[in-house]
Amino acid sequence: MLGSLVLVWIFICILFLFIRIQRPKNFPPGPRPVPIFGNLFQLNIANPLKDFERFAERYGNVYSVYFGGRPTVVLTGMKALKEALVTKAADFSGRPQNILISDIREGKGVILADYGPAWKEHRRFALTTLRNFGMGKQSMEERILGETEHLVARLEKGSGGFVNPQTMFHEAASNIIYLVLFGTRLDYEDATLKQYFQLFTENFKIANGPWGMIYDTLPMMRTLPLPFKKVFKNYYTTEKLVGDMISKQKASRVSGEPRHFVDCYLDELEKRGDDGSSFEEGQLRRYIMDLHIAGLETTSNTLRTAFLYLMAYPHIQARCQQEIDEALKDKAQASFEDRHNMPYTHAVIHECQRIAYTVPTAFHCTSRDTELMGYSIPKGTFVMANLSSVLSEEGQWKFPHEFNPANFLNEEGQFEKPEAFLPFSAGPRVCLGEGLARMELFLILVTLLRRFQFFWPEDAGEPDFTPVYGITVRPKPYRMGVRLRQPAREM
Repeated sequence: MLGSLVLVWIFICILFLFIRIQRPKNFPPGPRPVPIFGNLFQLNIANPLKDFERFAERYGNVYSVYFGGRPTVVLTGMKALKEALVTKAADFSGRPQNILISDIREGKGVILADYGPAWKEHRRFALTTLRNFGMGKQSMEERILGETEHLVARLEKGSGGFVNPQTMFHEAASNIIYLVLFGTRLDYEDATLKQYFQLFTENFKIANGPWGMIYDTLPMMRTLPLPFKKVFKNYYTTEKLVGDMISKQKASRVSGEPRHFVDCYLDELEKRGDDGSSFEEGQLRRYIMDLHIAGLETTSNTLRTAFLYLMAYPHIQARCQQEIDEALKDKAQASFEDRHNMPYTHAVIHECQRIAYTVPTAFHCTSRDTELMGYSIPKGTFVMANLSSVLSEEGQWKFPHEFNPANFLNEEGQFEKPEAFLPFSAGPRVCLGEGLARMELFLILVTLLRRFQFFWPEDAGEPDFTPVYGITVRPKPYRMGVRLRQPAREM
């Protein structure tokens, strides 16, 4: 037995010594990979962003790493990202396939669908439908403000104590998306909502952890009964929940009189008939799940980051509240247009987005053989756009490594957005829900800061800004102190 083990180890050593992974001709340089595992042993899987920075310093802003036997080109900094995602968008707008999150969706949906006719027509449909249902208009404001009042009621009950912002902001963001998709909201104690969150949270933990990495980098392991199998089961359960909700909408639907996004899609299905297009009910279910998950995670994590920093910097919170009081005066509610009269608060919100870098990397795939900054990149190559590198890039920001609203203010104190502000990515794959997210963040933050003061618990030690890395970045769990405040005019 011992002799057999020794022979196995000798074989592995020989394999590592004599077999080398060859990069394609004129491919971006990078750390030397080892057979089977690539560069996995050189990366901190829990948070590889620091490793990406280190590699960029050594190999340049366009370099390559291997996840298992698969080469991935990593883009760092504004110049590289702009050339790939904007200037050569058609070449770099594909999505990686044959990985866990794409296999679950079977190529359907819109966010992770590959670049092609089906993706184009579904993205076009989504943008048109969201715009027609008031994206950036009064009707959308009413939906957000209506849900924000439920947040206010919840905080009033907890006033003088502490609340858990994680579940609170998750549920609020979820309901705003439900209003857009289904025209209704779910009570925070609703069993369906709780089940959805439980399945969603479990899948995120697996996909963001080592089992997700094993699935993506070691295909020979996929047939084994390992924890990533649970992701598929959870996803199909979630899809059934969404299917049940669509069926309920069908029962009360009137053809040609759409009330929400789902009705619009069903009308489109009716209009197209059996025309061989990509529009079908299975696509609708995945579509709904994509839009829900994307809007839920990014907005709620940004809100949690925002309140973490506002508690840690009470003077910034106080200055926002003073500006809000002066701008709104006796208005019952804020409107999105009020942002033009709140340059400092508007800057703080954008700085929270920058410092949160909720989506740190965007995964793309080349749709054809192409070149980037002098390197040759073959069709089908994975491309990782390191968005977090742009959001903290030297030369692009006044204070790239600290939380400072001055990053978005000019010398006159007016709001000014630098070109490097790319939390929603750029080019054809820019986030579908950018308009909704911007409105949510402004209206929720302004409404809550107007009515409450938020403070850090005395027994919680110093605030910990170290993020938890994954497909999305989120702050570590914390408690939020809340008390009612009086606007300046009443003091």
